[in-house]
Amino acid sequence: MPTSRSYRDSCGIARALDVVGERWALLVVRELLLVPQRFSELRHALPHASSNLLADRLRELEHHGVIGRRKLTSTAGPQVYELTEWGRKLEPIVLALGDWGIDAPNPPEPTSLSATSVLIFLRGAARPDSPPIVCRLDLDGSVWTVCVASGKVQVHSGEPATADISLRTDPKTLGSLLADPASLDTALAEGSVALVGDLLALKRLLYGG
Repeated sequence: MPTSRSYRDSCGIARALDVVGERWALLVVRELLLVPQRFSELRHALPHASSNLLADRLRELEHHGVIGRRKLTSTAGPQVYELTEWGRKLEPIVLALGDWGIDAPNPPEPTSLSATSVLIFLRGAARPDSPPIVCRLDLDGSVWTVCVASGKVQVHSGEPATADISLRTDPKTLGSLLADPASLDTALAEGSVALVGDLLALKRLLYGG
């Protein structure tokens, strides 16, 4: 059931934790940073959260004004969850928490890594020496446009108008590639990465230079 627990502390930090301090709440916020998502998509992205627990967190976050719901069409149809203007202000906080957490120990297996997580990491990478690149990225069954321009990586949901390269993989493999350049040749050979286009352009996207 949704919780109404409070620290009963008037400090702004405590009041913030009253809103987003429950288990999974900030991970829901993380998943909504790039694009609105359906309940089923959030369940897929957070496989270790039960349906009931996720539903509770969504109700709490909506009650507090952090997220909202809207229908994809004007008629009866699926709803998506999205961050409100106030909820969007959590983005730099969540990103800073992620930067801090890089030095924390890895959790025990089995672990998960969502598409949003690895795309946020890729988006935060600097590519100052790379020429412009547009990549069509099929990640976990969803298509993204990843662009390198002016030394920065930009990520958008949906198909690019044109693309220099096309890449298909899964979040964990992409995360491994970003962490270890030496794993690219093996991933290509094993088929966990499918590339159409210039291998050098892919290396520039992943590692810069």
